[in-house]
Formats: sequence, C-alpha cells, structure tokens
Amino acid sequence: MKMKHVNARLICQVSAAAALVLAGNAMAADAFSSDSKWMTGDWGGERTKLIEQGIDIKADYVGEVGGNLNGGYNDDKTARYADQFGLGVALDLQKLWGWDNTQAKIQLTNRNGYNISNDRVGDPRAGTLSSSQEVYGRGHMVRLTQLWIQHQFFDNKLDVKAGYFGEGEDFNTFPCDFQNLAFCGSQVGNWATNIWYNWPVSQAAIRVKYNINDELYAQIGAYNQNPSQLEHGNGFKLSGSGTKGTVLPVELVWSPKVNSLPGEYRVGYYKSTADADDVREDVNGFDAATTGDAYKTHNSKSGYWFVAQQQLTSHNGDASRGLNIAANATFHDKDTNFIDNYQSVMFVYKGPFDARPKDDVGIGAARIHVNDDVKKNAELLNVSNGVSDYDNPVFSPIRETEYNYEINYGFHVTNWLTVRPNLQYITHPGGVDEVDNALVAGLKIQSTF
Repeated sequence: MKMKHVNARLICQVSAAAALVLAGNAMAADAFSSDSKWMTGDWGGERTKLIEQGIDIKADYVGEVGGNLNGGYNDDKTARYADQFGLGVALDLQKLWGWDNTQAKIQLTNRNGYNISNDRVGDPRAGTLSSSQEVYGRGHMVRLTQLWIQHQFFDNKLDVKAGYFGEGEDFNTFPCDFQNLAFCGSQVGNWATNIWYNWPVSQAAIRVKYNINDELYAQIGAYNQNPSQLEHGNGFKLSGSGTKGTVLPVELVWSPKVNSLPGEYRVGYYKSTADADDVREDVNGFDAATTGDAYKTHNSKSGYWFVAQQQLTSHNGDASRGLNIAANATFHDKDTNFIDNYQSVMFVYKGPFDARPKDDVGIGAARIHVNDDVKKNAELLNVSNGVSDYDNPVFSPIRETEYNYEINYGFHVTNWLTVRPNLQYITHPGGVDEVDNALVAGLKIQSTF
C-alpha cells in the first residue's frame, strides 16, 4: 500500500477518533441517540453553543458496496467497497464578526476504495458510462473541496459567492439518494467530458445569483478549468498553473408550490473557453482514424441541461411524506463531447409506512447515449488496424447506448444514519452490445458524525 494512501486514510481516522473522544466527554445520552442529528451527540450542549456563535462543524461518512450478481464483462463474482470521509466547518460571519449577510465554508474530503464497474461490469477497454458506486473516483487522497465566502446585497436580492468550489454545488444541482451515478448529483459533470468537475474537486470560481422574486432566480458563474487539479497530490493546489480556460454556466431556477407541494425546475447552459479536440475529424476535415493526422481542435465546447423535481402527493396531509418525481436531461456538443445526450427519471416515496415514516423507497431509469461520431471513429480505427474480432485485444469496442436502472429502500435507522440497500440493472454496459447485461447488488451507508 502506498504511503500517501496510508497517510490520507490516517488523517480521516484520527479525525473520527477525535470526534469520538469529544462524544465521550459529552453527556452519555447524547452520543448515539437516535433523536440526535449527529452520531457523537451535542457534546453536552457545546455543539449547539458553537452553532449559535456561528460555527457549525461538519463531519460525515458515505460508504458504498457493489457486488456483481450476474452478467457483465466478467461474471467472476466479487464485491467492492468505496467510501468518503468529510470534515469541514460552516461559518456565519455575521454572528462571529458582525459581517452582515456573510457566510463562509471550508470542507475537506478523503476518498478510498475500488469500483465494481471498472473490470467486472464493463469491458476494461471501454469502461462503463455510469458507475454502480457514485462515491468512487478522483483518487485516494485528501482534497480541499470547499473554501469560499458568500455575501448577500440589496436586501438579499443579489448573492455573490467566491473562492474554491465546484460547479455542481450551485448549477445543475441534484440530491444524491441513489447509489448509481446516473441518478446522483449534478449530471452535467458526469457527461461534459474533461471540463466540469463535480465534488470533491474544487476550482477557483465566482457565482453571482439574483433573486427575481421568492420563487425565481437567475445565476451565472465562472470556473477555472484546470485539469492538473485532478492529478494525484494536487488536492490542495490553489495556483492557476495548468489552466486551460474557463467554464461559464448560466441558469434559471423556478421553485413553485403546486397544490401547496414544493417543486424545483432548472434550465441552464454552459460554455467552456478551452480548446477541445474533435471526436472524429482531423485538421483537414477527414477521418482522423483513417488519415492518422491529428484531430481537429475547436476553440470551445458547450451544452445545456434541464432538471425537474416535484412532490406529487402528501400522506394524510403530512407534506414530509408522499410521492416525488424527478427528471434530468443534458445535451452536449456533438463535435467534441464523448456523450451527446443523457436522460433520467426517478420516483421516490417518502414515508411509505406509518411505522417507518422517515424511510423512503426509490426507483429510477437512465439512458446515456454515446456520440455517433465516437462510434464511427471506433469502427474506422478497427478497419485501420485490420481487426474485426471483438475478442482481439486491439479491437476498439463499439459504444452506443447504456441504460441504468435502480430500485432502493432507505432505512432511516437514526437521524444520523441511513442504510440504503439497492439493486441495479445495467443494459449494454459501456454502451457495448457484446457485454452481457449486469445485475449489481448495492448497499449505501450515509452517516453524520
């Protein structure tokens, strides 16, 4: 095991141990109480006092298991575990220092583990398009995920946030209650190849939001596009070296009440100012796979998205329970982007049983389509290399459309612990028809310390 990996994990283990020590000093009834928001309790009331003073300590954990039950590229059954520790603090600077309408946040994350999708579900030559364990990725290391300050002007009409953070915090935002990546978090970041970096990667950024009324706001942002921040060991990189351009998202968000039930609707557009390679054509406009010449360079790439979330029913007048529907769609530059479109729909029922009013059950389906030019490019590469047999190691798999399905049940064990077993079915993993459809059993654990 690499020393950097050991050190990163040790940091998180020490942090968790410190939290447990604090809990031990608190009132015994507080720690591990099912009614507490935190596993370590209120530290004898000290945690609430800190929040009242403007200091809200954040500590959480997400762990995900994925096991291939049937099908996939390699049906040799096994299970993989991936996790993430988070440690941070949210600051109310008005309470702390008298700075009116000003907040700040610092957040560290550490990811570890392995993914069942990489070599069991998908052909390693092609991979999968989604992932059965969304928490996996961006290296086994500690990262600075958030370092920002936020201020509201003109009676909270104008909201400005600046520092280091990711696009998905404010644009194309979406909850992460499923385990499959196709149903979790900002979807633009999953499919806008190499430009939009989701959690836990941060970039130098500014976001400006204007509240038009109580239900409607518009926002625009500018995010440094720096691929070097993805590299191992650059989790705390704050310099601009390696910058390729700027990602510019703009979004309109409407949050109406329909029959007194909440909804949220987002429509947005992004543009990257960095150079981007064409997925098929060479510098002369011919097929690069045939000519062997360099791929044509474009001076930007762009796309747009739509997100809808709406609660449809309540349960006997209780709006905290009921049926919710959500839908996502993203569309991307056909000249430069590997994925050209994605769609998903999800249904979640909160409080399905009177005896379990805080549990939830969810089901989702997603479609991820590979750019037709990517498919054509692979076909031309195979002709150029003189291979046609899928089992030939040199063969470039032909990728078209991958479908992901998930059904899950969230057990609200305590106010600080949710355990979510799930089943996932992946059709044409990686968009490759030759790969068998896969059935994956998952388990997601979410805890707040």
